[in-house]
Amino acid sequence: MKLVVINGPNLNRLGKRQPEIYGHTTLADIESALAQLASSHGVDCEFFQSNHEGELIDCVHRAADQGAAVIINPGGYTHTSVALRDALAELEQGFVEVHISNVHAREPFRAHSYLSPIARGVIAGLGTYGYTAAMNFFLAQQG
Repeated sequence: MKLVVINGPNLNRLGKRQPEIYGHTTLADIESALAQLASSHGVDCEFFQSNHEGELIDCVHRAADQGAAVIINPGGYTHTSVALRDALAELEQGFVEVHISNVHAREPFRAHSYLSPIARGVIAGLGTYGYTAAMNFFLAQQG
């Protein structure tokens, strides 16, 4: 199984940006924990983060070409990007949408996602554990 973990805008600032909402865990911490989990299950896992919509779309295209499943925290593009949704729709293995905070308990605009209707699952509000939960979902799928 191939798994790609994609993080959108501002997630490179985890641990520094609004720790009262997002905590003190860094993106490097998340990636390290997921890499360990994937390795222990013999899963090939790669990580990508960008603040640029087109780069995220290009990464999704590469994942689609590799037949990979995707875990994505699209950040602010959750609420704005039809183009990212169109790219994610091509994934044969599907994707799980992850949000560290509970987007439904925040500003009203954050409750709408262009991606959720086509996701295999959506995890919000579990902090950084949401990434682990998403990976465990895909690990369970492989048997």
